[in-house]
Parts: sequence; structure tokens; C-alpha cells
Amino acid sequence: MAMDEILLVDDEAPIRLALEMAFRKENMKTVQASDGDEALAMLRREHYALIILDVMMPNKGGYEVLQALRTAGDHTPVLMLSGKDDEMNQVLGLGFGVDSYLTKPFHVAVLIQTAKALIRRSQVYSRNTASELLRGPFRIDLRKMECFKNGVPLVFTARELKLFHFLLENTGQVFSKEQLYHQVWNDFVVDDNTITVYIKRIRAKIEDNPKKPVYLKTIRGIGYMMDLREDANG
Repeated sequence: MAMDEILLVDDEAPIRLALEMAFRKENMKTVQASDGDEALAMLRREHYALIILDVMMPNKGGYEVLQALRTAGDHTPVLMLSGKDDEMNQVLGLGFGVDSYLTKPFHVAVLIQTAKALIRRSQVYSRNTASELLRGPFRIDLRKMECFKNGVPLVFTARELKLFHFLLENTGQVFSKEQLYHQVWNDFVVDDNTITVYIKRIRAKIEDNPKKPVYLKTIRGIGYMMDLREDANG
């Protein structure tokens, strides 16, 4: 059954074989795609527990596969493999919704543990029996992963929605950038500017005046907080 399988997408057969053998030792099933076009064809037919996706591939690369996936509303966890740190900085900056990444060369044991953590987190999330999250004027449909403010749709990227959902679910709590890295970026390295950019994007979508935020507030010297108190609107 595909939902129990990991999709390995890499144009280098030796890498796919090495990963297949490593996962097999962990009693984890894998299927393979050698390029982006083949991966997208498979994803149109089946859903997977995790996608391990190489950035640089002929014909259609990892950027395009990930973007197509998220545009289609598919939030399957994605672990990207990259030969260069700056490639992943580009992915993060474009906000495509990657869940984690590793830079080549990597230790297979680290990849296995990262994959298990992503699958476990996804399974826990999918078992959430609540179909929606309601806080103040905001509503998130957890099944469709759609967000509304006073009934009006808010258009988020996958990563923006993940960050907004986390903050909304924990209204009134202050989180440092480091805590947001851990909770939303799965504890891989993201520079301070990335968090700042995402906060700015979310404010532009939820605030009447993003320069004077009412809901998503900066707590100087600490971090950020969603504030939905009755007096929040003045």
C-alpha cells in the first residue's frame, strides 16, 4: 500500500539503491523514481508516507516537483537532498514548503532518523480528530488545510500555513525564533532573516495594517505571539 511507502526521487541509481537498502534494514518500504516527471506521474496515482527528493535532476528538478506538489494542495512531507547549501536557501526563500533537507554528502543514519521523524509527525497530525481550528476571527479547515478570516479565504503557502497554524494553536504564548525552528522547521538551520520574512508575509495577509499588527505581535527581545484577547482590537 503506497501510504506505507517512501518515494525516493533521484537521478543517480547508486544513491537510490543505497537508500533502498538502508530503509529495508529498518523494515521500511520504498519505491523509486529517476526524475521529476516520473515522480509526478507516480504522485498523481498514489500518496506516500514521505518523499525524498533530490534538487538537481535532468528534465524536471526537485524545485519544480515540490512546487507542483504544494500547488496541488498535497502536503505529503518532503525531505530534500541538495549538493549545495545555497540551493536549499533558494528553496526556503521561495517558500515552496519543504519540510526538511540534508546536504550531500550525508550520513545515512541521519537521513533515516530524519525520515522517521517526518513520518511520525505527519501521522500524529493526521490522527487529529478535530476538523477545524477556530480562534477569534480565524478558522483553519484542518482537512483541506484552508484558512479564513471572518469567512474570507487567506491564501498561504504550505510553510506559511504551518507557521500560522502553530502560532494560532498556541495563542497567547511567546515563541523565540529558535523554538519556531524546532516546531515548524523540524530543527534544521534557518537564518533569522527567514523567520522575519515569513512573519512579514503572514502579517500582510492577516492584519488590516501590517505595520501596526494587532494579532501577530513581536515581543521585543523574545520572539513572536498570537494575541487574540478581547481587547486586541482596541
